[in-house]
Amino acid sequence: MLTRKQHELLLFIHDRLAESGVSPSFEEMKEALDLKSKSGVHRLIRALEERDFIRRLPNRARALEVLRMPERVIPAKPATVASAPAAPAPVAPRIPTAANDSVIELPLHGRIAAGVPIEALEGQATLPVPAALLGPGEHYALEVSGDSMIEAGILDGDYALIRRTETARDGEIVVALVDEAEATLKYFRREGQMIRLDPANHAYSPQRYQSGQVRVQGKLAGLLRRY
Repeated sequence: MLTRKQHELLLFIHDRLAESGVSPSFEEMKEALDLKSKSGVHRLIRALEERDFIRRLPNRARALEVLRMPERVIPAKPATVASAPAAPAPVAPRIPTAANDSVIELPLHGRIAAGVPIEALEGQATLPVPAALLGPGEHYALEVSGDSMIEAGILDGDYALIRRTETARDGEIVVALVDEAEATLKYFRREGQMIRLDPANHAYSPQRYQSGQVRVQGKLAGLLRRY
């Protein structure tokens, strides 16, 4: 039997995958379960792996797959963010792995800053990407420059696979165009009439802008890393 926290985390991961096809970050999991540190998240993840409820997908950052759901639902505490989980399905949706041999050429639009915003260059280059890494919708790729998202598993030199959209929810990783000139990859959050772009590196500070200064150009759908 799962503990309450293990069950809450499994439901949170399951619901996020079903909704967006992208695993939540460790920071998002920490906040959702009202934990004080990410080490608690790591312990819960390991426990769920050992019990064969989830597994990590190889060669992909932030990639978790729900293998099964528990048969009996344990009610979540009302105080947590994951306080109203959907009824678990008998078989969780599976995120496609790279077993599909087809390759899609995505437009490669220059470099995206994961630190101080830099210009997002438009170009004619393309990046071959396994089709199995992409979900529905239109996508493009950006090369990551900087280290401000390393705690989310996004490293300098990675290729961010972006699904085009102009909307985002709090806590999602987005491509944000600032003042129609500079683009950056950050967590998106609203603060009243302001937009806050949060890094995933304690060495960097959040960036705050008027809502009219920021335009969402896409949400992170996956990462491609070359060795």
